[in-house]
Amino acid sequence: MTNAQMILTVVIIMAATMLTRFLSFLVFPAGKETPAFVRYLGKVLPAAAMSMLVIYCYKGVDLTAGNHGAPELLAGLGVILLHKWKHNMFLSIGGGTALYLVLIHLVF
Repeated sequence: MTNAQMILTVVIIMAATMLTRFLSFLVFPAGKETPAFVRYLGKVLPAAAMSMLVIYCYKGVDLTAGNHGAPELLAGLGVILLHKWKHNMFLSIGGGTALYLVLIHLVF
């Protein structure tokens, strides 16, 4: 890419980011009530996104070969237990990742 193309790319990305950030304030002003459909999406989308991430993480696990998915399932259980214990998303994800790495490198 030339310098002009790089600058143009950055400007377009910046404009698109600003548009998406400011558009919600234009569509849903402060004094106006949020539509029921948007409130519904706010309730169901976080669970749907987490469900998709869990499915994505476990899609390549082969329960019939090797260690039968034990490290993956134990790390997933670790994430659940850590989250129930401390209610901290970053600790849960980091702890589950660390547990998985320990399991695959030192145990299995």
